[in-house]
Amino acid sequence: MNIYVCIKRVPDTEARIKVAGNGTSIDTAGLKYVISPYDEFALEAAIRQKEAAGSGEVTVVTVGESNAAEQLRSALAMGADKAVLLKGQPTLDGLATARALAEEIRGAKPDLVLLGMKAVDDDQQQVGPMLAELLGLPCVTVVAEMEFEDGRVVCHREIEGGVEVVEAPLPAVVTLTKGKYEPRYPSLKGIMAAKKKPLEEKEAKLGEARVTVHSLQPPAEKAAGRIVGQGADAVPELVRLLREEAKVI
Repeated sequence: MNIYVCIKRVPDTEARIKVAGNGTSIDTAGLKYVISPYDEFALEAAIRQKEAAGSGEVTVVTVGESNAAEQLRSALAMGADKAVLLKGQPTLDGLATARALAEEIRGAKPDLVLLGMKAVDDDQQQVGPMLAELLGLPCVTVVAEMEFEDGRVVCHREIEGGVEVVEAPLPAVVTLTKGKYEPRYPSLKGIMAAKKKPLEEKEAKLGEARVTVHSLQPPAEKAAGRIVGQGADAVPELVRLLREEAKVI
């Protein structure tokens, strides 16, 4: 099976994010970057499928600047076979990103295209479905587990009160969430092998971004809490404050 996995370079989820002096971007000084965690689930799913089948190829692709090659090398160290860097300035325009990915993937005609359900920096959940529409392929989103049967992908989606099972013919686009595919750590052997695996760089066909950032600001600080009393005697005062000051009841 020929599988393409789309990943994104994002700030480490444990990093302290600060707004840059220009007010429209984040301060990148000393900031660590990683593969978006949901994309790691997609990559792990692809590698496991190749291992289970005993054959196949996993290609990772990203849209980004030259420094995104670091995350592609990490993906190769985990077990992907080759990588493609579509060089361009990432933006919040999910459609522009989807178009650049579609231009690269369309000619390869993969059996399966995997993505994380969202990137943790912009949280849009747009690129996967947009990419599927541009490629003319069926799409299943927010999948926790999947199986392959007779040219179909059987997807398990966790919903309130149960699990929804959705089948789609291959080729298809699937976006992954946390579930069965806990990502592996690259082994030393994998890290060394990644240095010899092909990483191709091309210019991304992004076009003009239609979404721009006008300003960024940190969330407002929470007000200090108040203690209105102790035990049952505090209930009347608490109810009064919720009704008259907070106006939530």
